[in-house]
Amino acid sequence: MPTTLPRNYWREDACAKAFWNQKDLPPYQELLADTIAWLQPKPHERWLDLGCGSGPLTKALWEVSQGRLAEVLGVDVAAINAVAYARLRQQAGPTASECIRFRQHDLSQPFDWAKSESYDGVVCGLALQYAEHWNEREQRWTEEGYDRVLAETFRVLKPGGRFIFSVNVPNPGWGTVAWRSLAGVFTAQRPLRYLQKAWRMYSYGAWLKEQAAVGRFLYLPAETIVDKLNLTGFVQLRWKLSYAQQAYVFRCSKPRW
Repeated sequence: MPTTLPRNYWREDACAKAFWNQKDLPPYQELLADTIAWLQPKPHERWLDLGCGSGPLTKALWEVSQGRLAEVLGVDVAAINAVAYARLRQQAGPTASECIRFRQHDLSQPFDWAKSESYDGVVCGLALQYAEHWNEREQRWTEEGYDRVLAETFRVLKPGGRFIFSVNVPNPGWGTVAWRSLAGVFTAQRPLRYLQKAWRMYSYGAWLKEQAAVGRFLYLPAETIVDKLNLTGFVQLRWKLSYAQQAYVFRCSKPRW
């Protein structure tokens, strides 16, 4: 792997904790609502939350199902998110202690801990695009990491299982997101702290754009994503814009046959 590129901040506690607060920002609340609208979890289902962060989508799955899911497993590269999941289990009540779990794992690597056709649904919020792969022979970043997540998701889903995920649009306007986030200042109980949290998160924007420019991270057009999903074998594809029009939300499923 090239030694001149910056380190992967996603692995670090400071970066992970900075993004714990994005749920308070209006653009993310829009994205969360659009994602939740397509989840539709059913009692006793098992769900996987890829790139889970502090668990806002895990929490949504649990609440929408009225605490009747068999399992929600959050997966993230940053170990500090285990602390957020411990807090989430406490808030969700006693039945959640056995059903809501966290596993540290790099999405760029195969899901060798997950059995084939073992999950009813997979959700992934603004994380798929950061699966990376460095080709040593060609000395360049490739799309293999991205494609591997799609293939592994397809593998672990049961026939008829659903995949709902969000990814940023090409050349995302972080300034647009930041500007839309200012509206939250007027409703925040502690406006200064709100601005500090928002600034910590958006301070990583320059790094994300820099790494996307060299092909490490992938902000792909919707048409390219549709092609990848079709090639992987997913069906019933739908997508829409969200996150102040800086992200797509996709919904698809694995065929029943």
